Amino acid sequence: MQNTARQIPLFPPDQPVPDRPGIAPGLSVRESARARHLSIKVYPRGRVEVIVPRRTGAAEVQRFVAENRDWISRARESFACRHDQVSDALPSRIDLPAIGRSIRVQYLADDRADRGKVRYRQAGTLLTLRGNTANHVLCVTAIKRWLAEVARQEFASQLLALSQLTGNAYDSMHIRAQRTCWGSRSSSGTISLNVCLLFQPPEVVNYLLVHELAHTRHMNHSRRFWTLVERIEPRWRELDALLTQGWRAVPAWVLR
Repeated sequence: MQNTARQIPLFPPDQPVPDRPGIAPGLSVRESARARHLSIKVYPRGRVEVIVPRRTGAAEVQRFVAENRDWISRARESFACRHDQVSDALPSRIDLPAIGRSIRVQYLADDRADRGKVRYRQAGTLLTLRGNTANHVLCVTAIKRWLAEVARQEFASQLLALSQLTGNAYDSMHIRAQRTCWGSRSSSGTISLNVCLLFQPPEVVNYLLVHELAHTRHMNHSRRFWTLVERIEPRWRELDALLTQGWRAVPAWVLR
């Protein structure tokens, strides 16, 4: 198994551990080899995740949730107040701050096409989706494929340039729709970047790349690691804080 240096948490896992008997509905429980104490994360749109050390009993988790039920309710209400107007409707325009582009989107129904497919084609600043465009899921899936292609093209050259500048090498780069982190670096030298970085400011993306490249020398978040990061990016604390809140800039349809 490869060791992976994890990055700032983003979303709940794709497949969280199912709710345990006796735990409140709407909560998922995730066991973590790194966890030393029980903790709770409340995500946008009300998702709640309880992170527990391995071999934590259900009764202990239940007591912990009960003790923090008021805090969970307040956190959910806070998110609801900030996001009650959020819509996951398909976009007519997609703004990508990371690369300074704004793309118009048009949807063309094609009765001759396979009902299970939606294809995309970009021409300049126009992205055209063609096929079963009445299917919301198929359209979002097609847009995400396009986003991954854009991210791969744009971030590859930027990561290579930073690697050469800093002397921190890597083996390969992957673009993923990660739901737990903005980026990671494996012990084999593979750097994985979240496609949602396209919705972040350029300086935040640059910091994330510096962060992952620094894991070339330190596969941890030790003092030596942060010293190396600061040598390359003195504003890392400010940019790290911005990235922690970066999910706010990601459109709702991407998170569904």
